[in-house]
Amino acid sequence: MYYSLPDEVYTHEAIIQLVNEGKEVFLPVVLDNFEMELHKFSRKDNMSEGAFNIMEPIGHKYTDFDSIDVAVIPAIAYDEKNNRLGRGKGYYDRFLAKIPLAYKIGICFDFQKITDIPADNNDVPVDEVI
Repeated sequence: MYYSLPDEVYTHEAIIQLVNEGKEVFLPVVLDNFEMELHKFSRKDNMSEGAFNIMEPIGHKYTDFDSIDVAVIPAIAYDEKNNRLGRGKGYYDRFLAKIPLAYKIGICFDFQKITDIPADNNDVPVDEVI
């Protein structure tokens, strides 16, 4: 999942609900201008403000990528082929390449769905956009 910013589809309550249902939820932690990693979300008060003013979980890095069943991914826009337009740094494309077995769900507002986004071999489309 991702911990939404004010201009993104709100995910905070969904994250808490999933954890309350016994699901493990992992959120991105930005390391530098190139990489992000996942940390387990435990509770809202166990987070700190990270890069780009995004709240990030405090804790240990999670690396068992093959065990990730579902990934929920934000974007500026999605197109009809499920390509995504991110914020320009490539964090999610690099990360999504590490979890090829996970079902990737893009979530966005209706106005963020467009006809076509230019994509190349480094871009990783999602499996479904809702």
